[in-house]
Amino acid sequence: MKFAGKVWRLLVGIKDGLVLVFMLLFFSALFAVLTARPGPASVREGALLIALDGVVVEERAEIDPIEALLSGTAPMGEYQARELVHALDEAAGDNRITAVVLDLDRFLGGGQVHMQEIGEALDRVRAAEKPVLAYATAYTDDSMLLAAHASEVWVNPLGGAVVAGPGGERLYYAGLLDKLKVNARVYKVGEYKSAVEPYSRSDMSEPARENARALYETLWEEYRANLKKARPGADIARITTQPVEWITAAKGDLATAALQAGLVDKLGSRADFEKRVVELVGADDWGDGPNAYPHTDLAVWLEDNPLPRKGKPIGVITVAGEIVDGDAGPGVAGGDRIAGLLDEALEDDLAGLVVRVDSPGGSVLASEAIREAILRHKAREIPIAVSMANVAASGGYWVSTPADRIFAEPETITGSIGIFAVVPTFEQTAAMVGVTSDGVRTTPLSGQPDLIGGFTPETDAMMQAFIENGYEDFLARVGEARDMTRDQVDAVGQGRVWDGGTARQLRLVDEYGGLEEALQWTAAQADLGDNWHVQYLGTRPSTYDTLLRQWLIGDGEERGSGGDVFARLAQGQVALVSQVSADTQRLLGARGAQAYCLACPTTAPARVQASAPHGWLARVVALLFG
Repeated sequence: MKFAGKVWRLLVGIKDGLVLVFMLLFFSALFAVLTARPGPASVREGALLIALDGVVVEERAEIDPIEALLSGTAPMGEYQARELVHALDEAAGDNRITAVVLDLDRFLGGGQVHMQEIGEALDRVRAAEKPVLAYATAYTDDSMLLAAHASEVWVNPLGGAVVAGPGGERLYYAGLLDKLKVNARVYKVGEYKSAVEPYSRSDMSEPARENARALYETLWEEYRANLKKARPGADIARITTQPVEWITAAKGDLATAALQAGLVDKLGSRADFEKRVVELVGADDWGDGPNAYPHTDLAVWLEDNPLPRKGKPIGVITVAGEIVDGDAGPGVAGGDRIAGLLDEALEDDLAGLVVRVDSPGGSVLASEAIREAILRHKAREIPIAVSMANVAASGGYWVSTPADRIFAEPETITGSIGIFAVVPTFEQTAAMVGVTSDGVRTTPLSGQPDLIGGFTPETDAMMQAFIENGYEDFLARVGEARDMTRDQVDAVGQGRVWDGGTARQLRLVDEYGGLEEALQWTAAQADLGDNWHVQYLGTRPSTYDTLLRQWLIGDGEERGSGGDVFARLAQGQVALVSQVSADTQRLLGARGAQAYCLACPTTAPARVQASAPHGWLARVVALLFG
C-alpha cells in the first residue's frame, strides 16, 4: 500500500505539472496574440468612429481577467474623458479624418463636466469644417447633452429621447434596522452631512433636502443652458415641464416627438444613418454590408496619436473614485497607491504638478496620505494646481487643499466639508434571540468597543470626540489653504455640498476651467512657455489589459442596440442594486472616519473593493484604547 501511495502521488504530481505547463503555454500564446499592436497603417482616410459602449470616466479601472472569466459577463466599457478630448482635437487637424461618427447606442453616461469637455472638443471638430454625426436608438440626459454638439443627430424611429434632469430618490434603512434590532451608532459633525442619514432616518432631513434642492437646481440650470447653447432650436421648456403634453401631441411616438422638439435632426435606422455617412466620406469596398464606410476606430486612432513629449514634464496625478485605504485602483483612489506614485515622481524633476480630482471622498486616513504626498512636491517649490472634474467633495476637497490654484467647472460638485463614522452594534439583535452579555470591567473602556454587548456611554462620547477632532483638522487644513478663519470655513462647511459656481464665490475655488486650463496655469507659473509636456503619473494600462478589454468587451464591429427609451431608463434603476451593496458595505465594512459625500452623484460603474486588512475598528482601538 505504501508503494501504491507513492506511485499515486507521483502520478498526481505529473498531472499537476502538465496542467501547469499547459496553462503557461496557453496564456503565453494568448498574450502573444493580444499584444499585437495596431500600427499606423491601420489608420484609414475617412471617418473617426467613436462608439461609446459604456461610460466615460476620469480613470479607467484595470480588468481582473480571472474575475471576468469566472463571472461569465463582459466588464463595462470605460472611456477616459481626456483620451476622447485628445482624439477629437487630433482629428480636427488631421486631413485623414473627414468626419466624426459618434455612436451612442450603448452609451451609459459620464457626468456633466465630462460631457461639456467632450462636447467642446466636438465643437472644435465642427469649427474645422468637418461634420459630426451622432446616432442612437434612445437618448437620455448625458447622451443628449453630448449629441447636441453634433452637426446631425439621428435617432431610430422606434426609439426617442427623454431628458429627466438631475435628482431622484435614495434608500433609507432605519425601519429595516429597527426590525432587525440593529443599533446603527452614528458619529458626525456637520448639519448637512447627510451620508449617515440612511442608517438613522426613514426620510431626508430638511437641511439635507435644502442642500440637495439648491445643488440640483443649479446643475439643472447649467444643463439646460448648455443644451440650449448647443441646440438653440430645441424646445427645452416644453420637453421638461410638459412631458405628457409633448409626447401626447406626437401620439406617443417618442422619436417623432424628439424631432418636433428639435432634440434630433433625422429619423432613420442604422442602415439609413450609415448610408448618410457614406454620402459624406465615401464607400468602403472592403467593408461588410451595403453601407460600409472607411473609418478608424478610437483605439487605433489613439495609438497613432500619442501625447507629444517635449521640454520639461508637468506631472498629472489622478484621484478618481472613492478614496480608500491601501493600494486599490486605478479607478478607485487607493491612498497608499497614489501616495506611492507621487513619491516615485519626486525623482522625475517635475516642473509642476496638477492633481486631477473626480472623487466624492472616503477614508480620512487615505485622504491625508495623499495630501501629505502632494505637500512633499510642494516643498520642492514647484507650482501645484488642482483640476476638479464632476465631483471633488469631502475627501476629494481634503486632497485639494495643498494646491496653489484650484480650477473647477460651474457643474462641478465640491465642498461637503464634514466627517462621520457609523458603527453597527447588535445588542438588541442578540437579546431578541436570547443572547445576553455580562462581565467585570476594571475601567469604563474594558472590553470596548463591544459590537455584541453594546458601547458604554464613555465609548460613545470618546468616538464622538474623535470625529469632532477630525472635523477641526479638516477646518484647519482648509483655512490654512484658503486663507480663511476657522469660523469662515465652518460657515461654508458643516457637510454642505456646493456647485462649482457657488464654491468660487465662497473662495473654495479660484477659477473656472478644466484640466487644460490647470496645465496652462502651471506651465506659466513655472515659466515654461510652450516647452513642456504632460506626464501622467502611474502606469499606463498595459497592452495586455487594453487588448483583454477589447477581447472581452468587443471592438465595436458587432454591436447590438442599446435598447429603446424604456430599456435605457430601466438601466438607470439598476444602480439601486449597487446602492444597496455600497450602503451595506459602508455600514458593515469596517471603515474608519470618513470624509465622504453621499449627495454627490456618481457616474462611474460601481466597483467591488476589497476590504483593507486593517479596517477602522483596529485603528480606532489603537487610537482610543491602545
